[in-house]
Amino acid sequence: MIDKLNIIKQRFDEVSDLIIQPDIIQDQKRYVQLNKEYKDLKELVDKRKAYLELKNNIKEAEEILSAGAEEEMIEMAKMQLDEAKEALPELEEEIKLLLIPKDPEDAKDVVMEIRAGTGGDEASIFAGDLYRMYAKYCESKGWKTNIIDLNEGTSGGYKEIHFEVTGEDVYGTLKFEAGVHRVQRVPQTETQGRVHTSAATVMVLPEAEDFDVHVDPKDVRIDYFCSSGPGGQSVNTTYSAVRLTHIPTGIVAQCQDEKSQHKNKDKAFRVLRSRLYDMELQKRQEEDAAKRNSQVSSGDRSAKIRTYNYPQGRVTDHRIGLTLYDLQNIMNGDIQKIIDELMLVENTEKLKEASEIF
Repeated sequence: MIDKLNIIKQRFDEVSDLIIQPDIIQDQKRYVQLNKEYKDLKELVDKRKAYLELKNNIKEAEEILSAGAEEEMIEMAKMQLDEAKEALPELEEEIKLLLIPKDPEDAKDVVMEIRAGTGGDEASIFAGDLYRMYAKYCESKGWKTNIIDLNEGTSGGYKEIHFEVTGEDVYGTLKFEAGVHRVQRVPQTETQGRVHTSAATVMVLPEAEDFDVHVDPKDVRIDYFCSSGPGGQSVNTTYSAVRLTHIPTGIVAQCQDEKSQHKNKDKAFRVLRSRLYDMELQKRQEEDAAKRNSQVSSGDRSAKIRTYNYPQGRVTDHRIGLTLYDLQNIMNGDIQKIIDELMLVENTEKLKEASEIF
């Protein structure tokens, strides 16, 4: 392990020198990449320092004990040895986890899509509730959200809503939310007080850069139409909305959120690239899941992943058997505790796979 940490320290020193070079600072793309690498490496370099200090404390204490020093020194050495030996295994586990190569997708921004499923108007209302939950969660993380397209439900909420999320490590955090979300509650339209079950599907697509996916303009049909969403007269009376159809795959992406046709076209192309990129990513995830038998990273969009039960105030994540009786706070965006548990399961699986490396 120490050999790997020494190599990382060497690379950290190289990156530290590079990010202050004028030619690197002028190359924004390279500068951003190196800054991200610097931040990731620094975490490991700090752990390396703590690890070396613990190992040194153990060595010092053992030398004092073997030398037969004064009783007071022996007591202090025993205490130092016990503390260091107790802290070392936990630190080693943290380092092992950090040494596992990160998924390059995890740092990407995302396009999220929420679609009402079974349940009619109530499903649309639930899709709206999920959107507000994610919007509040993103706000708490300091991430920005930006609506791309929406189709409102007849009794509130959304038949579907697409929005971008930009920030730090967005896909690595939100990827666990992809799948079918189910709600059990008495709908506003129900007169008999009966509990109904409705569903909505959440998709989380890593936002693809130009160099991730090349879209040949000849393969795309572009249609312009009048926006039907909110935005005032100028939106509804000009052909500002854009729909793209990728002819080879049949994938459709559209945007009508902006008043500018040009901005809508740019957004729609970003969504199209992300969907094409996600198709390839999903194939890889399914292959990986087959190899790993993973609980949380199967990439199966049709899997029922979570139930929100209003009569019992309960939220259950079916992948890991986690049940929390904190529905109100969760629907108000407090989903970090669920994501933390899902990350813990995934990291445990990764550690098992990587155990032969160490």
